[in-house]
Amino acid sequence: MVHLEQRPRPRRNRKSEAIREACRETTVGPQHFIYPLFVHEGDADIPIASMPGCARLSPRSLLAEVERARAVGVRMIALFPAIDEALKDPHGKESYNPDGLVPRTVATLKSRWPDVMVVTDVALDPYSSDGHDGIVAPDGRILNDETVAVLCRQAVAQARAGADVVAPSDMMDGRVGAIRDALDAEGFTEVSILAYTAKYASAFYGPFRDALDSAPRHGDKKTYQMDPANAREALRELMLDEDEGADMVMVKPAGAYLDVIARVRDATTLPVAAYQVSGEYAMLKAAAERGWLDERRAVLECLTAIRRAGADVVLTYYARQVAQWLTGA
Repeated sequence: MVHLEQRPRPRRNRKSEAIREACRETTVGPQHFIYPLFVHEGDADIPIASMPGCARLSPRSLLAEVERARAVGVRMIALFPAIDEALKDPHGKESYNPDGLVPRTVATLKSRWPDVMVVTDVALDPYSSDGHDGIVAPDGRILNDETVAVLCRQAVAQARAGADVVAPSDMMDGRVGAIRDALDAEGFTEVSILAYTAKYASAFYGPFRDALDSAPRHGDKKTYQMDPANAREALRELMLDEDEGADMVMVKPAGAYLDVIARVRDATTLPVAAYQVSGEYAMLKAAAERGWLDERRAVLECLTAIRRAGADVVLTYYARQVAQWLTGA
């Protein structure tokens, strides 16, 4: 018989829920979530088939959803607009219309709930007739500097409406520094920049593009979004975004890129965000609907893993639902 009495026994710290809670290294709570919400101009909500429980919300419904989220402790939201096709053009001019959907929605939200942190997306794909994050040249190239000039106007329009954080998701080179300069020149020195630092050309974005009808009309996004095979490149992007004045940095997607989140966390003192994207959400929902997974346990495990990898905040479509689970509301 082997005598184990004097050997370490890690199980002692797992023997009850009380001690497991006391020894828990990673926590997940409503304060860690940014809640992405889709908004459109219509009076009726439009359910998103590939994202059960999510919809393109009317402005009225958006306010109601923010109120429900705020009631369970989720006080950070990210806005994504579904723009009428008639307003789209090759240069995304509607993106900086001061009377456009996003500026009006931001102003309403900040007037009603000053304590809610509003994050706005800075990119052209919702506004572009080409469906790309940047301006497309006649030969199909995505024009970097010309796009950045439009992104600056978009960010300033959002800041003027009251956005707390602008989040460039386009992956154009140099856009963080240019946006910082543009914001500061207009007096918006308090507006933060959440940079999509490592945004990969991922297969997990499909449902999001359904939600906004923003898929590229031709080609793909591989010349500006990152190659999923690369991790060191994320650190180069991080260095550039830090130097250009980013206040927070993001890795997107989250679940398949936990190693990248960890590398970025180790390399920066800035807050790190990670985006649990539409495809991740859709897979969890589909498996849960079929009874293949315990939805609550699986979702909490995934979010804990993202936090454990080093994310300070997580963008997740589950934000309100998880907050309700955790608070018992």
